[in-house]
Parts: sequence; C-alpha cells; structure tokens
Amino acid sequence: MRVVFMGKCKRSAARALDWLAGEADVVAVVSSEPDAFTREEQRVDLVAERHGLRLVSAEQVQDEPPGEVDLVVSFLFWQRIREPLRSAGRAGCLNFHPAPLPDMRGLGGYNVAVLEGMSEWGVSCHFVEPEFDTGDLVEVERFPVDPDTATAFSLDLEAQERLFALFQRVMRKALRGEQLPRTPQGDGRYVDRAEFESLRRVRPGDDLGRKLRAFWYPPYPGAVIEVDGRELTLVDERLLADAAAAYRDAGRVP
Repeated sequence: MRVVFMGKCKRSAARALDWLAGEADVVAVVSSEPDAFTREEQRVDLVAERHGLRLVSAEQVQDEPPGEVDLVVSFLFWQRIREPLRSAGRAGCLNFHPAPLPDMRGLGGYNVAVLEGMSEWGVSCHFVEPEFDTGDLVEVERFPVDPDTATAFSLDLEAQERLFALFQRVMRKALRGEQLPRTPQGDGRYVDRAEFESLRRVRPGDDLGRKLRAFWYPPYPGAVIEVDGRELTLVDERLLADAAAAYRDAGRVP
C-alpha cells in the first residue's frame, strides 16, 4: 500500500510513522518544523530520515501529490487538506484527531474538557472533508478521565497513547484491504482561535483551580490575567508542585 503521511512533531506521530514505515510503502512525509522544546523522540522528520523516506513540504504535497497513492493519512496535521491531495488516495484520506467527534472539533479540546468538568474524553479517526473534522467517522474510542485532577497536559498524554493505538487498529484494517466503516457525524461543536483565547482569560467568578488546570500545558501560556499591559500565566501550588517534580526527575536540583 502506497501512503502519504502528514504529521505534527509529537511522540505519538513519530511512533505512528515509525510503525507505518515497516508495514507500508510511505511515498511522502510532511513534518512540522521542530521548535526549541521538541525532543528527538517527537521528531517526525528524523523518523522519516532514519527510514529513508521522502520529506516534502506541506505546500508541495498539497499541490502535487505523488501518483498512484492508496491512502493519505493526517496525524495531527495542522492545515486544511485541500484538493487535489484530499482525493489522491484510492482508499481515501484519513485524519486522526485527539478528541471525540463530533463532540469537539477544531482546537482547544483538552482545555474545554477540563474547564467543563467532563468525565469522559476520546480520540477519533475520520475521513477528511473540506471543513475541519466533519467527515464520516471510522472509529471513536472514548475513555474516562478524572475531572477533578486532569490538566490539559495530562489529558494530552493519555489521548496521544490512545490515538496511536487507534491508528494501528485502523491502519491494520486498511492494509488488509478491508473497507473502512463510514458513519456520518451530524452536528458538533467547533472551537476556533478567538473562542480559545477568550476562554484562557481569568474572570471574576471563575472556578480558578479548574481554569488553571484547564490551560496547564508548559511551556505554553496558561490561564492568563493582564497586569500593566502584560499577559501573565497564573499557577497555583499544585501546578508548581508538578513542575518541581519534573525538575527533580530531570536531575535539576540545587
């Protein structure tokens, strides 16, 4: 099977490509650019280089997809997938999304889950349509979370493990030539950038502990207040204890 793989530099995406490279003919790989916080085990580009796979830009593969492709795979891909790439795969174009669909489309899913005290989360695989996260569902796996202790960061850790397992299940079916199920989504909720930024702001009456946990994802800015024209992230003692434990585990002690 000839596959195009597009992924963000996260450990789950790197693991997915590493596994797929041993199972299929990966004809092109798109990887996000690593930043200063990206660890080697998160780097999709290094996995591609290790397997001798062709790295291309997002623009290149969107405009000129490889020929005779069986499947296009998006794993946390950060752009809208457009034609001709979306229709390039004989078996379709799949997206692996770190939230339950159609409950939570777009971004900020982990934040909303903690902020609203959800006791269940999930990961999804769906066919790609022109609008984000709206295509027919292949599979949704739901799992329990503790709404009183979860942070955006802890929820992402759990969801990424589940998403990698979902990727393997779905891809094994595709590699065997099985027809993947297609279930229409119906109506869902979409969070855009403007709503996400609004949710981050601390306001009078907020459940402060929950809001801080909902946006705790170092090194990224968390729940914010404005002081003298500057946006500052708020933390509490519990979050500081989590950070201190990470420092100690890394050997950073005085």
